[in-house]
Amino acid sequence: MKFTLKVWRQRGPDDKGRFEPYEAQDVSPDMSFLEMLDGVNERLILAGEEPVAFEHDCREGICGSCSLVIDGVPHGPERGISTCQLYMRQFSDGATITIEPWRARAFPIIKDLVVDRRALDRVMQAGGYISINTGGAVDGNVLLIGKEQAETAMDAASCIGCGACVAACKNASAMLFVAAKVSHLAALPQGKPERARRVIAMMEAMDREGFGSCGNQYECEAVCPKNISVRFIATLNREYLRAGLVESGLQTEPDSTDQESG
Repeated sequence: MKFTLKVWRQRGPDDKGRFEPYEAQDVSPDMSFLEMLDGVNERLILAGEEPVAFEHDCREGICGSCSLVIDGVPHGPERGISTCQLYMRQFSDGATITIEPWRARAFPIIKDLVVDRRALDRVMQAGGYISINTGGAVDGNVLLIGKEQAETAMDAASCIGCGACVAACKNASAMLFVAAKVSHLAALPQGKPERARRVIAMMEAMDREGFGSCGNQYECEAVCPKNISVRFIATLNREYLRAGLVESGLQTEPDSTDQESG
C-alpha cells in the first residue's frame, strides 16, 4: 500500500507551523498507524532529514499518549480505539491522509505532533484522589459494593486521560475527562468523604487551565477510545450542584458508607 501524508510540522511553540507532504511506501495493511509513521521516519533519517516528532508509549491502547488527529478525527476514523490500534487496512490504497496534533489552548504544541497535556495532570492533582492511609492491601470484601455501582465506577474509571474529548470539542472542553474521574470516585464509598471538595476543586482547576465549556454535541463520546458515555457529564453536573449545597450548608456532606451511585 502507498499513501500521501500531509503532516503538521512545527519546530516549537513559537514557530508558525505548516503542513508538509510525505510519501509512505510499501505499507503493509497489517501495520498500525504508528508503525507506518515509524517507517516514514526511518526513510527521513536515512535521507538526512528531521524525523516527525509524535508521542507514543505502550502501543496497546492503554496509556493514551498516541494523540493524533487523523483526517480531522482524534485517533482516526475507527470508534473505540486509540491511534496505536488503528491499522492501515482501514484506509484506501493511495489515499491522502492529513495528520495533526490536538488543537486546544490548554494543550500547547511542543513540536510537530507532540502537545503538552500536563493540564490534565494538574486537574487530577486538584482532587482526583482519595486521602487515606496506605499500608497492606485490605480484604476484597471489607466494603460491600453492589454490582451496578461497581460496574458504573469501572465504566468511568476506564478513562485513560488521552485528551481526545478536548480535541474533538469545538470549545476544547475537558468535561468528559473530569466527569469520568469525578464519577468513578463518587460512586464508591472510598470517595464519599471528599465528594464535595473534590468536584469543586477539579472544576475550578479545569477553568484555570483554559478548557472551554461543554457544547452538548457529544463529539467527546464519539471519539473516546474507551467509549466513555456523556451520561457521566450529567453525573458531574449533579455532583457540582450537590457540592454547592453542601458548601452553603443546605445539605450535609454524604457519609462514607453512603452507597448512592450519584
